[in-house]
Amino acid sequence: MLWHRTYRTIDAADVKGWRKMTHKLGDVITAKVTDENDRYYYAQIDGETYEIDKSELKKPLSIGGLVSGFAYENEKHQLQITKNLPEVRLGHYAWGTVTDIRRDLGVFVDIGLPNKDVVVSLDELPTIKELWPQRGDKLMITLRIDKKDRLWGELVTSDILQAVRIPAKPDMHNKQVQATAYRLKKVGTLVVTSDYNFGFIHPDERQREPRLGEVVSARVIGVRPDGVLNLSLRPRAYEAIPEDAQMLLTLLERSTTHSLPFTDKSDPKAIKKYFGMSKSQFKRAVGRLYKERRITQNENGLFLVESEGE
Repeated sequence: MLWHRTYRTIDAADVKGWRKMTHKLGDVITAKVTDENDRYYYAQIDGETYEIDKSELKKPLSIGGLVSGFAYENEKHQLQITKNLPEVRLGHYAWGTVTDIRRDLGVFVDIGLPNKDVVVSLDELPTIKELWPQRGDKLMITLRIDKKDRLWGELVTSDILQAVRIPAKPDMHNKQVQATAYRLKKVGTLVVTSDYNFGFIHPDERQREPRLGEVVSARVIGVRPDGVLNLSLRPRAYEAIPEDAQMLLTLLERSTTHSLPFTDKSDPKAIKKYFGMSKSQFKRAVGRLYKERRITQNENGLFLVESEGE
């Protein structure tokens, strides 16, 4: 499922308690252009040389002039400056897309660099690996630099997300929303919607636990006074009918007589034992198929309507 939304960045310098660090990698720098070849310009700052890919430039650079851009180490471990600034930078949080998984390392996230994905360490990921993000999932991250000057992705926290949170309105009850799981807890799943409302999914309101970074379609079952949404991933009653109806249809198709000896007068226990559903579910499924003219019924049971040409 794709989540089309306006991506939003968070400047962590605006969040109380943040102390910005100064690094040359992972942020915007200005360097002096010193050389070029057919493919790259080269620029220096403090004795370090960075390459700039000519293909991304709209106009040539001048030897001796200055160039500004995002500094990083590319996949070939060469220092590079790009003029196409990623939204994810040191002190800035934004959404990235998971591109690959390494169980011994973590997950790789595309933040918009032409030849580099950043890694979110396995230390930040769920201990249950089935709940790790998969390719295409979304993570809101910032960058950090370790003691070896390597760039890593760092997951957003609830405190940081508070900077862009929008309290939900009471009239959202029963609406369907798209949301991304950003934190998994024993008490439930914390999500943020495409409109930056916070949401909570209790374990009773899901058939399985969403992965970290998974985008889900959820139904609003309540709006708390603080504007947090209580959400459910369980289908509404009428949405469950097609599955039950499909089972009835399959059983009729597999029957040698294309019939089943059950009606809405049948004993509920017999229905439960044979179909594994309640009598009310059975009656809704029969009603659905009858309305679509796929079955007929009489006092002897249900009968499949044969398609033309059969």
